[in-house]
Amino acid sequence: MSQQASKLVIITEKVLLREIVKLIKASGATGYTVTAASGQGSRNTRSSGQPAVSETFSNVKLDVITTDEDMARQLAETIANKYFNNFSGIAYLDTIEVLHAHRL
Repeated sequence: MSQQASKLVIITEKVLLREIVKLIKASGATGYTVTAASGQGSRNTRSSGQPAVSETFSNVKLDVITTDEDMARQLAETIANKYFNNFSGIAYLDTIEVLHAHRL
């Protein structure tokens, strides 16, 4: 059995992780996944993968899967408005098909 859903992806600086998780929880989302991220963009290369003394400049990727597309869009807008003028980050939304979902 499959179900249509929206996946909000947020890639940003690890220093924002706690604050963004608070916003995700406050939005009504039932869960999220966090993974380490690295790459290059308009604000240069981040998280090269080389050993470092501090993770201050690390990036994270957060995935939020929900059946409420409006909530996902509002969450993305809130995060972008609050943080992306002063920190590197991007948020995007995908329409996905969830297979064998327990609960969304």
